[in-house]
Amino acid sequence: MSEALASPADRPFVPVHARGERLEPAFHYACAAAATALFGAMIGLCIMLAWGGWPSISTFGIGFFTSTVWNPVTDIYGGASPILGTLITSAIALALALPLAFCTAVFLVEFCPNPLRRPIGIAVELLAGIPSIVYGMWGLFVFAPLFAQYIETPLMSWAPPGSIWERLFTGIPNGSGILTASIILAIMILPYIAATLRELFLSIPVRVRESAYGIGCTPLEVVWSVTLPYVRRSAIGAVMLGLGRALGETMAVTFVIGNSHRLPRGLFDSGSTISSIIANEFAEATSPMHMSALLELGFVLFLITFVVLALARALLGHGHSA
Repeated sequence: MSEALASPADRPFVPVHARGERLEPAFHYACAAAATALFGAMIGLCIMLAWGGWPSISTFGIGFFTSTVWNPVTDIYGGASPILGTLITSAIALALALPLAFCTAVFLVEFCPNPLRRPIGIAVELLAGIPSIVYGMWGLFVFAPLFAQYIETPLMSWAPPGSIWERLFTGIPNGSGILTASIILAIMILPYIAATLRELFLSIPVRVRESAYGIGCTPLEVVWSVTLPYVRRSAIGAVMLGLGRALGETMAVTFVIGNSHRLPRGLFDSGSTISSIIANEFAEATSPMHMSALLELGFVLFLITFVVLALARALLGHGHSA
């Protein structure tokens, strides 16, 4: 009876446990296991590619990166052409897609009428979900013939003999080549960059932009002086997302690049990328050295992607320290 009449201050303290507290250790272990498994898969993939490509690495050495000879008959392989083709097509695609993606994102955030903002935004996101083989088939059967007829042939006819334009527009006007593959890649990565930039611009507090307009800034000044500095670090990640997609794209590029093992002499000339070479020849690689050369190319692509991501992280860290 006395315990029942005791004041709350005199009663013993009984800790109240959260409902899910008993599951907390298991949750921590599950998260740690998932992160460890992901890291282990990446390390395992790297080791597998390096181990499988070691015969080619030990046989050809540094010459693999400087030679354009790719002869399965004599088992002599050089990866200069697909490596250079990967870098060229990705760089051109990014240079073409980035301005368009930036303008698209700015239009959707700053200038697009409210009734059209959501439908256009959804359309941009849907473009990112189209399978790459559809882009490749469209590029081969629709875009390439039109590009050859209305772009390649007129430019090759216009280029003065002996000028830099003649060297730049060298190739066979059949619609397949380095520039065609770059344009298809640009169309593919544009929705990724545009959708990400749009979400970044929408994350800026409304009062920040309204304050800039309130002191008399024009839309261009708001975008250049307020929007871009606010999302600069995250925008680098959006650009690298598009670049990573361009570096690893396979089927769309395989359809329209021409799949030639020699170095391209101009924008209209045929070429190859690491992904297109692997896709074309992996099933037909019968000799161990041929298979090893393809695995070495895969290892090189892995390293290129890793360097790009490391560069992105370095740029993000520099922007944070600034």
